[in-house]
Amino acid sequence: MSENVYIIGAGIHPFGRTEGRSGREQGVFAVREAMADAGLEWKDIECAYGGSSAAGSADIMVNELGLTSLPFTNVANGCATGGSALVSAQLAIASGMYDLALATGFDKHPRGAFNAKPSDYGLPEWYGQTGMMLTTQFFAMKIQRYMQLHGISRTTLGRVAEKAFRNGTKTPHAWRRSPIDLETIMNAQMINDPLTKYMFCSPSEGGVALILASEKKMRELGADGVKISKVAVKTRPPDSFEVFQAGVSVNEGGKPTMLASQAAFEGAGIGPEDIDVAQLQDTESGAEIMHMAENGFCKDGEQEEWLANGWSEHDGKLPINTDGGCLACGEPVGASGLRQVYENVEQLRGRAGERQVAGRDGNGPKTGYSHVYGAPGVSAVAILERLGN
Repeated sequence: MSENVYIIGAGIHPFGRTEGRSGREQGVFAVREAMADAGLEWKDIECAYGGSSAAGSADIMVNELGLTSLPFTNVANGCATGGSALVSAQLAIASGMYDLALATGFDKHPRGAFNAKPSDYGLPEWYGQTGMMLTTQFFAMKIQRYMQLHGISRTTLGRVAEKAFRNGTKTPHAWRRSPIDLETIMNAQMINDPLTKYMFCSPSEGGVALILASEKKMRELGADGVKISKVAVKTRPPDSFEVFQAGVSVNEGGKPTMLASQAAFEGAGIGPEDIDVAQLQDTESGAEIMHMAENGFCKDGEQEEWLANGWSEHDGKLPINTDGGCLACGEPVGASGLRQVYENVEQLRGRAGERQVAGRDGNGPKTGYSHVYGAPGVSAVAILERLGN
């Protein structure tokens, strides 16, 4: 029987642009914040998992943190890097091999779009020459298709972005801290139809660290722990329609997010109706809309009603992306998935300040859900539960 695993420390380096501080240094900052939160020192950590896309190998953090000879494994899984680091750390403790583990991620991307190469994904050069490696173009085409199939309006895309920037104003670690009204969002420069520049997230910088512990160690330390009910990572099944693939099947296939979500709910023994706060991948406005349905929180097409009625706001029936998500925080690839989990930890501990969710009974949320998606069709889901419930 596997061990129960808890998050007992959480730290974050603000997202955005930090001149004069490398991505690795931002990661080290986050690790030190997490250790202080847990009341631990670096020598106490027994193993570590971390990743970065553009800022070097994570294991080099030991140069600043200390040479304690702990096993430190580098993780690389696209936008799902953070979620994969969390899974690895969780499994290390659940197996009984360790009592304390670190999951961390950081990045420092240059301005502009991500510069993916076709050969890195097993694709021919012509795929890039047609513009399909440009993620803004792919996601625009994917949401165009979804809008036509399920009756989603451009106004709903705008409302997702408006909510994100409004939530960002309440979030100290967010990059975009100013609200943007719906009219400005809708009439902004068109990047790839139907998505304007305010409907896309931007490559950015930042770092996140989470310290995981066995139940025995958590109680020994007297720590404030949040239980990891279940984590799941899935890759794309046949006939799915994912970023960085050469075509779309005529058959309606499964989706990696649906598979990861179903596995997480089954493992946690709960359903979508039991979740109190959720963080969903919102690379652009359309992604949040599609992922609402893929994670089981609504049916395809119901997002029109959700956004019009404010059901995903802080005081709605399911608050989504309470810190502003990728749209307000930007996306440092190695850190982004862990930022979602960090936000849920803060919410479940009642430490989210102005953005704190009240929960169903007014005493704060009891369950938190995070979902991250990346190329070429990798999805990670983590369900957290407040201790004592």
